[in-house]
Amino acid sequence: MIVATPIGNAGDIGLRALEVLKGADAIICEDTRVSMKLLARHDIRRPLLAYHEHNAERMRPKILARLREGQSLALISDAGTPLVSDPGYKLVQAMIEEGLALTTVPGPSAALAALVLSGLPPDRFFFAGFLSPRSSQRREELRELAAIPSTLIVYESANRLGQTLADMAMVLGPRQAAVARELTKLFEEVRRGGLPDLAQHYAQQPTKGEVVIVIAPPGEGQVAGADAIEKALAEALANMSLRDAVDHVAAATGRPRREVYKRALSLAKPAAPGDEG
Repeated sequence: MIVATPIGNAGDIGLRALEVLKGADAIICEDTRVSMKLLARHDIRRPLLAYHEHNAERMRPKILARLREGQSLALISDAGTPLVSDPGYKLVQAMIEEGLALTTVPGPSAALAALVLSGLPPDRFFFAGFLSPRSSQRREELRELAAIPSTLIVYESANRLGQTLADMAMVLGPRQAAVARELTKLFEEVRRGGLPDLAQHYAQQPTKGEVVIVIAPPGEGQVAGADAIEKALAEALANMSLRDAVDHVAAATGRPRREVYKRALSLAKPAAPGDEG
């Protein structure tokens, strides 16, 4: 049996998870140094197996062999829920293929905690994980996400936060958003506002720690006037095709696509002879 036990390096862990860890033959973790601190705090002394993106291919067969022998193994992460943005899902896939027993112990999740604290609509949300570290590719990914009629949840590295928020403001427009940092830890912080304001704040005041960005659905809490739509279209048409620009602006402003398309045609239409001056 393998149990995906969500923990955080600040010590957020439930009673059931503690029982599972104490009864495991071995504990699989990302960083043994981080896990040893938490386990020592709860007087848990079990063998540790390091399993992370750099050794996953080599370690996975060894873990599967132990499971076939009937050992009970617990999989934990440095922070948050295992399998969310870590290689644990490949291990789970391999276990399912072999018919090995698997269960999970619920615990803290940065994505869901950020969604709750954001104040944005929680009834429908889309988790996008980490976006590309390259700005051009990141903007393309954001264009694909722009039309999704749900609250968006994104993980990001603190050292890229300002740049990513600036790209989000450019592609998604002035949507409301929240930046949640170090959730459930000592220095937990949540800042809410429009994407342009958040981008400006974090460009001037860099931060540290693990970051989750939550973004309102298209049109949520926005009132885009004609001038704002035309300005957004002019900027979009400078770098996109007519179709892509219309899709982008409609998603960012929440205005009907037909309305945006009509305005885009008037902006993109070449001037008739004699119209200059």
